[in-house]
Amino acid sequence: MAIEAVIFDIGHVLVEWHPARPFDRLIGAERREALFQRVDFEGMNHRSDLGEDMYEGVRALAAQHPDDADDIAIWSEHWLEMFAPDLPHSARLLRALRARGMAVHALSNFGVPTLALGEKTYPVLTEFDRRFVSGELELMKPDPAIYAHVEAELGLVPDTMLFIDDRPENIEAAQARGWQGHLFETSEGLAERLVAEGLLSPQEAP
Repeated sequence: MAIEAVIFDIGHVLVEWHPARPFDRLIGAERREALFQRVDFEGMNHRSDLGEDMYEGVRALAAQHPDDADDIAIWSEHWLEMFAPDLPHSARLLRALRARGMAVHALSNFGVPTLALGEKTYPVLTEFDRRFVSGELELMKPDPAIYAHVEAELGLVPDTMLFIDDRPENIEAAQARGWQGHLFETSEGLAERLVAEGLLSPQEAP
């Protein structure tokens, strides 16, 4: 069936995500590696993506590891340095799709306060027709429930949706429900896929 909506992930599709970057700059890679082994930043970030306030999560980690409190605070104080740089070609593709009249949505594992920070720096994050954000829904990819929620909200047949994500497990979960999928590796590769699907012309996706 013809594609009626294109659904973008955000991290590593529209903007890169590198949590180590500010830590390496401020305390060095060796100290950061040891810190990341002691402190469960990954679990905290996971809970943030499910709706926990990131700032509260960082404070809780600092309370658990008082000797590392100053270093732990780097996460919240320099979060925007992790969420960078943007991928301008991906943004141009999104805008070209919208100019064509294609519905463009977001489906992303993302915390609520951090997305609010990100959209101030990257206006493209506000340009979707609909955003489905894990921190608001308290559901995360690749849980089938979040894809079912999107289907119910949009009222679309699954194979009329093209989902773009950088993680294979998220694409596989969407495809298991009948969605079309594109595993994002580069903006150029995405441009080729959109042209191949007839959603953009080569001139619209340089």
